[in-house]
Amino acid sequence: MWSVTAPETSPPTVPQPTLLLLDGASLWFRAFHALPESMTAPDGTPVNAVRGFVDMVASLIRRHRPTRLVVCLDLDWRPAFRVAAVPSYKAHRVAAGSDGTVEEVPPALLPQVPVILEVLAAAGIATGGAAGFEADDVLGTLAARERTDPVVVVSGDRDLLQVVADTPVPVRVLYVGRGLAKAELFGPAEVADRYGVPADRAGVAYAELAALRGDPSDGLPGVKGVGEKTASGLLLQYGSLAAVRAAVTDDSSRLSQGMRAKLAAAAEYLDAALPVVRVVTDAQVQMSRPDVLPQVPADPARLDDLARRWGVERPVTSLVAALAGQ
Repeated sequence: MWSVTAPETSPPTVPQPTLLLLDGASLWFRAFHALPESMTAPDGTPVNAVRGFVDMVASLIRRHRPTRLVVCLDLDWRPAFRVAAVPSYKAHRVAAGSDGTVEEVPPALLPQVPVILEVLAAAGIATGGAAGFEADDVLGTLAARERTDPVVVVSGDRDLLQVVADTPVPVRVLYVGRGLAKAELFGPAEVADRYGVPADRAGVAYAELAALRGDPSDGLPGVKGVGEKTASGLLLQYGSLAAVRAAVTDDSSRLSQGMRAKLAAAAEYLDAALPVVRVVTDAQVQMSRPDVLPQVPADPARLDDLARRWGVERPVTSLVAALAGQ
């Protein structure tokens, strides 16, 4: 009979004190689109997202050998406070005919999310969420409040680049927008170099850059006529968005009349956009269990049943081996 017991193939590696924070929806959406829906369970249900997500978690555990891990969840994918500030926020993702609270999700992905959560629970991997907030806010809160271990945030959402920090603990973002094989690790120096923002406040400046240039994927229009290169130049010249905006009414500033007009016209948008773009760092996060990463599954029998039922034996075996340090 098949079992989730980890094979004894090599001595376990030693975990490093690290808090690994995974952007749950970002990763399972990517898994779903990366693998064919022809990957199915014995009953014919697609399990491509389950297989891909579990494989990614196993791979990330092997790569980083964390001592703690949390899969962060969207308990509200389109929070009311963001929609109130910028009504276009994620409006293009709203499911047709809904009241604006339901996200358009591929039908074949919807039933796979509960399976993923069941696998995580049986494995003993913690999940975290906050009522009224997105996964970004959960990630931002857990990263901001950490005072002991280095943090690695894994996401395909560039908005999370704003959480990078060197103090009080190093916070790095593993950006997987082009897939795990091409993942890029960002700290403040890398964000400053890639996006042309002030290095001494790279994370905060990235959020300001995003507000200025806009983000079509989130329904943020940005300042008309200001792209990423222009936004970068403004932030490098003036140091912060607040200083850029102050220059609009400062007769002694060297800001061009054309740019003054663009920024003045966008004043109301910028007032509203900054709180929308910035991740929340003080959300009330509820955890499913302590974030300590187990070396063996919390419920091996349940994990065994899930693996057989959904036909994901190989990824689950890989996950169990990764937990054991193999």
